Amino acid sequence: MINILWVDDEIDLLKPHIIFLEKKGYKVTKATNGADAIDMIEDEQQFDIVFLDENMPGLSGIETLAEIKKSHSNLPIVMITKSEEEYIMEEAIGSKIADYLIKPVNPNQILLSLKKNLDHSRLVSQKTTSSYQQEFRKIAMDLATVNTYDEWVDLYKKLVHWEIRLESIADSGMIEILESQKMEANSQFFKFIKNNYEDWFENGNLDKPILSHDLFRKVIKPEISKDKGTLLIVIDNLRYDQLHVIEPIVGSIYKKEKETPFYSILPTATQYARNAIFSGLTPAEMEKKHPNYWKNDTDEGGKNLYENEFLQAQLKRLRMDIKSEYFKITTLAKGRDLSNNFNKIKENDLTVVVYNFVDMLSHSRTEMEMIKELASNDKSYRSLTLSWFNNSPLFEMIKKAHEMGLKLIITTDHGTINTTKPTKVVGEKNISSNLRYKTGRSISYEDKDVYAALDPKAIGLPSGFMTSSYIFAKEDLFFAYPNNFNHYVKYYKNTYQHGGISLEEMIIPCVVYSPK
Repeated sequence: MINILWVDDEIDLLKPHIIFLEKKGYKVTKATNGADAIDMIEDEQQFDIVFLDENMPGLSGIETLAEIKKSHSNLPIVMITKSEEEYIMEEAIGSKIADYLIKPVNPNQILLSLKKNLDHSRLVSQKTTSSYQQEFRKIAMDLATVNTYDEWVDLYKKLVHWEIRLESIADSGMIEILESQKMEANSQFFKFIKNNYEDWFENGNLDKPILSHDLFRKVIKPEISKDKGTLLIVIDNLRYDQLHVIEPIVGSIYKKEKETPFYSILPTATQYARNAIFSGLTPAEMEKKHPNYWKNDTDEGGKNLYENEFLQAQLKRLRMDIKSEYFKITTLAKGRDLSNNFNKIKENDLTVVVYNFVDMLSHSRTEMEMIKELASNDKSYRSLTLSWFNNSPLFEMIKKAHEMGLKLIITTDHGTINTTKPTKVVGEKNISSNLRYKTGRSISYEDKDVYAALDPKAIGLPSGFMTSSYIFAKEDLFFAYPNNFNHYVKYYKNTYQHGGISLEEMIIPCVVYSPK
């Protein structure tokens, strides 16, 4: 039973309201002044909510509210007043009241306030569960028929939507059903990619999604002009669900103009996908046209050291006569330094900021036990991303970009997936080290667990050796060597990886915003 404390110096006049609530199953305790109300609460009487009159002799409602909040900060208090004066409302709201009602109140207003403050979570949970139960059948039907890259985008975004809605309710059964749908979706998506991916690289094929190397030319270039500067932010490793949780923060100052989902190329790894975005070329084309910038997996040195050079070459090829500047942020100190000096970019037509935090987080999760605890699943991974972004130099830059009137574009190069199951792989010493894809000669693997590209050039990839091939892990698998297999599996199980084939890694966002 819900226990209500109603505090009003004219409590006898409220008898009809109290009878109404008691008939609805609520228990109402009465007090005629603030001092008695405070004593009742301090005497360990368990109240679920307090209705508090603002205008009382002795302790006023505001003063009573302040005293109650000192020791019972989480107790919901609904302020009731005859006055609509702004300062009273501001003072009450500043003291974190649960609701605010203007006299005369009717019983239905009281009932609505109770449901809003006490039954809200239950009602939302019931509504969310009911809505998903209806949507579940449609998603199941879609999974049986989805057969185009656009349909896969729509289905994945729908799954992300429900994943985030369901995480706030306590119905573990619904969450388990959604997880099973995600697993089934990734299983079907792997088959779709295996059957269609090579076709997307055939010359003259127009029936294909926007891929990493198409993004700048098809999506970003049309947004750049000399009339208004553009800030392009590439947050490495940002998944659709992570964008979803930071978007309300961006949306407080920027208006979303356009969202373009696109597909990361394979491997869904930084040296391939991000270089492809900045160069506007496939990895095979990069190796051919820019051998001084491109490095294969087995080459010595950093694999993403020439992103700005790739970008400048693409701007020249596209005949874009603009002033551009490129920054890569890999540490908190670098982020703060750029944020503190952000006004220096105001003359640029295009400013590019590559922010590596999410990438560092996903990799450090493999290395650090503390991060493993903080990001143990997708829900906590999203929460950690939100907390970081809200307090990051990156958000400070976005706020300064808004003040400067810059257009904003946020995108990424690929996503990640929480890997849970190993699959064995054997190769020569120079086989690549990534856990979600392998390239090299004489690779042995489980056929059912991978998409094998025996002719890399057919999917826009370079061949390090004449007999080199690529394999990409499906769903949430990760590659493990037979030697010391159990140790390897224990170390990398339930870590966030990328490079393979999953909805989370391949279907990624590019969003254009304009200042509000």
